[in-house]
Amino acid sequence: MALTDLLGPLLEPAFTFMGASTSWAELLGFATGVLTVWLVVRQHMANWPIGIANVVFLGLVFLAVGLYADAALQIVYIVLGLYGWWEWLYGGAGRSRLAISVTRPVEWLWLIVSGGAVTVLLTAVLATWTNSAVPFWDALTTALSLMATYGQCRKLVESWWLWITADLIYIPLYAYKALYLTSALYVLFLGLCVAGLVSWRRELAARSLPVAATGAAGTTA
Repeated sequence: MALTDLLGPLLEPAFTFMGASTSWAELLGFATGVLTVWLVVRQHMANWPIGIANVVFLGLVFLAVGLYADAALQIVYIVLGLYGWWEWLYGGAGRSRLAISVTRPVEWLWLIVSGGAVTVLLTAVLATWTNSAVPFWDALTTALSLMATYGQCRKLVESWWLWITADLIYIPLYAYKALYLTSALYVLFLGLCVAGLVSWRRELAARSLPVAATGAAGTTA
């Protein structure tokens, strides 16, 4: 059986949402996407295999509607998902589980430079060699998502700010493409990202409290 025969049914209509046909791939992408982000918020390791399934479903959806950079991005997500899975398991001190940390200045510099380069390069590629109607926004969200995914793989708390920024662009972008269910999914993502930011910052602060308390006690003595 050819791959197209296997995956083709996923692009068949599941139901109609706000006047637009919603495929099984988009529906499954919605369900696995919400579950994935919720698991990331809770730092549950299962977010990685479920997240890999999610990007396969969404990659099919984006390819079908001409969001080529987002479709290609899903392939990169699979690689980053495997990397992040390993990092969360063994990326800590002594190959222990990785702990939440803050983004160092050198990492911010690297992320901003590489993100800007990806945006410029992809915009030019999409505008020249594809029929994308939104080359800049497609490229920008791709770059932001890659930056955020790297941060997520390293459990950097600021990765949530990058996801929040990307989601604020994705929501109207997918609505413009009549992917209303996916647009609604990113509204949920936005809420979950805010919850993730609060949760990870709280854990980071709690972990530093004993150190601060010890330092204060030593000063008083």
